[in-house]
Amino acid sequence: MIRLFLKKLLLKNKELIFNEAQQMQGFLQLLFKQRNTELKWQKEEKEQLKNHLKRLSLYVPILIIFTLPGGSLLLPVLAEILDRRKTRRIGDKP
Repeated sequence: MIRLFLKKLLLKNKELIFNEAQQMQGFLQLLFKQRNTELKWQKEEKEQLKNHLKRLSLYVPILIIFTLPGGSLLLPVLAEILDRRKTRRIGDKP
């Protein structure tokens, strides 16, 4: 239920989030790391993602939820929303 609510809010702001995220050096590559390579984020990478998301939350306040304790568990939802691929890669989970 929370996941669907979050997806709905993120979809409303998808273009703004994506445009702002493109301005941040390395943010999208880091965000999509787990989705593209199936490698887990390291602790330092999660901290970098949180710092980027804090800056992004100035434009889209809903993103502050990702910086709260436990918010990193929702990062795959954000990566799924921002992924622009039309088709999934082989091995991608639905």
